[in-house]
Amino acid sequence: MNSRTDDLAVALFNELFMADQLARNRLSKVLPKGMELSHFGVLNHLARVNDERTPAQLAKAFHVTRGAMSNTLGKLEWAGHIHIRPDWDDARRKFVSISPSGRRAREVALAAITPLINEVVEALGGARVRATLPVLREIRIRFEGEV
Repeated sequence: MNSRTDDLAVALFNELFMADQLARNRLSKVLPKGMELSHFGVLNHLARVNDERTPAQLAKAFHVTRGAMSNTLGKLEWAGHIHIRPDWDDARRKFVSISPSGRRAREVALAAITPLINEVVEALGGARVRATLPVLREIRIRFEGEV
């Protein structure tokens, strides 16, 4: 690569990292008491897929270790937001599903974060956001292939 490409790459990732950090900070502050972004992410994922997942599948989906996912799942189970059941065919495996309480907690969290997200979309303009999404997806896909 040449120096101009290197500078562009550094600038791109600097902006991505800064935006990520700032967004996480602001979103964390408005989430319901006791809910972390990782909790919301898992609840949102389970609600969207509307099916059970194994802890290993969830860890892979979020690109975290199984230990980190187990920690998050333990907290969500303690709060009553998920159900964890054994696999009836393989006792070594478990399945995770969202509970009615988890669905309600997700809805409360969405209601809390939606105004912040809408504020950003309105400030940037819907057309610019729609035009940016394919680029961000492509960046994500390229990194997913390297994991």
